[in-house]
Amino acid sequence: MKKKIYSSSIETARALILDLIELTSSRPEKTFNIAFSGGSTPSLMFDLWANEYKHLTPWERIHIWWVDERCVRPEKPDSNYGVMKMLLLDVVSIPESNIFRIMGENKPKEEAVRYSQLVKQHVPMQGQYPVFDVVLLGAGNDGHTSSIFQGQEHLLISPDIYEVSYNIHNGQSRIALTGQPIVNAERVIFFITGKEKGEVVAEIYQSGDTCPAAYVAHHAHRVELYLDHAAAGKLS
Repeated sequence: MKKKIYSSSIETARALILDLIELTSSRPEKTFNIAFSGGSTPSLMFDLWANEYKHLTPWERIHIWWVDERCVRPEKPDSNYGVMKMLLLDVVSIPESNIFRIMGENKPKEEAVRYSQLVKQHVPMQGQYPVFDVVLLGAGNDGHTSSIFQGQEHLLISPDIYEVSYNIHNGQSRIALTGQPIVNAERVIFFITGKEKGEVVAEIYQSGDTCPAAYVAHHAHRVELYLDHAAAGKLS
């Protein structure tokens, strides 16, 4: 597990964007499958990307997937797709055919199956699981990641690619990439900022499989933590 620590949330986001641009530009023959998470921290990254780096990015060779989605219509303010569309996708020159959204307005169980099949059709498979080039994750204060919350640890070892989960704090249904496809990715990147995330960052980096985020961090092939000083404050 490798950690990269920067002075602020903005500098952390900039470093991550530049590293993703370098990755996708380094192999001009390849199309990259990248799964993005939602939330306030990725929103900062999307905004910076659209305003500062959109012309440096080979959008025609990036396929956009989602790690998780709330079961809401895309125009709702808490739709992960809707936020990324507004801040980034509508601003850059990415082909519409490169965007593979989770349809949060569909029936959750049916959509989890549909999206799993879509991934199988477009992302290289290794056995029963896809191999994303990058899975970009956040972590909640409670240690959840990819909408896999405490008490839903069965999703970490599910044989399915996507499953229905729910937010234990408000009961909202979600569709989540399960644990095994995440740990099967070429690169798993946690992008975490803010002092309030200090405890969970320490748990991810220094504990055992004590929460879903820590499980992923300790089982994935290649894990990188992009942190600001505030989030890294409790690391020994």
